[in-house]
Amino acid sequence: MSIPVSTAHLDQDARAALAAELDALHAEVRADLGAEDAAYVRTVIKRQRQLELAGRALLLGARWKPALAAGTVALTLSKVIENMELGHNIMHGQWDWMRDPAIHSTTWEWDAASTAKSWQHSHNFQHHTYTNVVGKDRDLGYSAMRVDPAQEWHPVYLAQPLYGLLMALTFEWGIALYDMELDAVKRGEKTKEQARKEIRAFVDKGLTQLGKDFALFPALAGPKGYGNAVAANLVANVVRNVWVHTVVFMGHIPEPAETFSEEQYESETRGDWYVRQLSGSCNLDGTPLFHLMTGNLSFQIEHHLFPDLPSSRYATIAPRVREICERYGLPYHSGRLGRQYRSVARKILRLSFPGGAPKPVAAAAPAPPAPAPAAPREPVLV
Repeated sequence: MSIPVSTAHLDQDARAALAAELDALHAEVRADLGAEDAAYVRTVIKRQRQLELAGRALLLGARWKPALAAGTVALTLSKVIENMELGHNIMHGQWDWMRDPAIHSTTWEWDAASTAKSWQHSHNFQHHTYTNVVGKDRDLGYSAMRVDPAQEWHPVYLAQPLYGLLMALTFEWGIALYDMELDAVKRGEKTKEQARKEIRAFVDKGLTQLGKDFALFPALAGPKGYGNAVAANLVANVVRNVWVHTVVFMGHIPEPAETFSEEQYESETRGDWYVRQLSGSCNLDGTPLFHLMTGNLSFQIEHHLFPDLPSSRYATIAPRVREICERYGLPYHSGRLGRQYRSVARKILRLSFPGGAPKPVAAAAPAPPAPAPAAPREPVLV
């Protein structure tokens, strides 16, 4: 188990002060939400649907290479945006404050194999409650990958660099099956009837996805364009899967991210919870377009601190979160995609073998004492 030495200098008073500052920041942003935020999400929805419509329309002429190429690109972009910036964030409840039944966590169903209900339980509850707690956070390697030395080694992990690639290519389907947690039936945590209902929901959703992308829309391209249209839809789905897999794995697995034991989780305070989210998450540096395409999960730290705040606000509050981390001597892990990707690849390769703990590094200089909490800013009322 990796020990969170980077946060050991904070006593419980300092952690309580940290929690007070972050709670105040959360309250400030919540109080400031209004028309501009609502316009943002409605604009993204409009542009995403325009991209999808353009892609579908261009693929009606899939027999011609220019239309095929342009349609594939447009459809791919629309699927990435729908999955990341829209589906993930809307189903998190980030836009529930608008009270718009069309943009609400209880009504949104995304363009992916997972049903919304299944994914929300697995991700919103399990992952965001037990973030980086080994043995509790099911998203930490999805039980298929060994991503922490505390995980018991098994010979199957020798192949994880290879089956990790297969996981990326088929990510939406793997997640859909994984989120049902059918092994819970054996543990007595889920009834067989509940499992049957979830399987039926998965089959219905899966058939809908397959029928839409590989039968209905390609058929509209006619006999001569059908094969190309099928290929275009396959490319769009695979690229979306690989991209989502990449962004997700960059959030908690790069080398600086810390993991925690169940004992630490069971005894944690509100301040400890914030420290766990901060030290167990990693950001990605990039342009505004890059952040949009990641669903703003490039601000993984801010997302885990405030999962119910609109994703469009993360870029604004990130400098303030970083400044708070600096004052408290806390890590703020952030880097370019290439650097983080290499870090994850090295870890997955290293941990495919027995042992795999990183070499110890020299102890860092003691961090300065934690400051008193800053006075909360006056909230801006809508």
